[in-house]
Amino acid sequence: MPKSIIAEGKTTSEAIANGLKMLNTSKEKVNIKVLENHDKRSFFSILAPRIVKVEMTLKENEELESTRYKEKEIKVNKDELNLGKQKVDEFLSEFSKNFKDLTYKTELDLDNGFIRIIIDGEDSKALIGYRGEVLNSLQVILNSIANKDSKEKVRLTLNIGNYREKREKSLEELADKIAKTVLKTGKSVTLEPMMAYERKIIHNRLQSSNTVKTYSIGEEPHRRVVIAKK
Repeated sequence: MPKSIIAEGKTTSEAIANGLKMLNTSKEKVNIKVLENHDKRSFFSILAPRIVKVEMTLKENEELESTRYKEKEIKVNKDELNLGKQKVDEFLSEFSKNFKDLTYKTELDLDNGFIRIIIDGEDSKALIGYRGEVLNSLQVILNSIANKDSKEKVRLTLNIGNYREKREKSLEELADKIAKTVLKTGKSVTLEPMMAYERKIIHNRLQSSNTVKTYSIGEEPHRRVVIAKK
């Protein structure tokens, strides 16, 4: 269950700042909900200091993931990894029979506790889809297959035609471009819905900016990144 707190302040900004200190985290790592005060204020209570309350909840782990898994050793039983790799390999072999007209090659290997899958070749783009939708769906399927009846969590990454690297570069360039627009106009910009790892690329790119800030709004699968002037 994600950790939640109620923070207070004289303004919404102050309440959020107090909450971030309590959670010892940054704004992009929490969901924020302003709690409305429905109590009627009398004439005399108007003179009393106004208190704003906000509910802050730490986001789920997947929201904080980067486009690439950290290159650190993850301890997973090698037998489980090899079994997972075998199940994925068998599925991909059957999968390719349905695409006999496509020319591509598949490589599987074990690296730092991950099953790493690389698909490349002349027709591999057909397995990427618009904005990586097919690639991401395929990764979810392969992950489920690798973990079926597994005693431990088996981690898996899929890359097709170097799409991950290209998409990361494209999103970083987009973040820089929108940041300049926001700084010039003073108006915030809300980007199109993105997957968690794509939103993380935007957040990471601009987290050290002294002029703009980023945060996410909405619910999955329509969650969006907002870039605003500090």
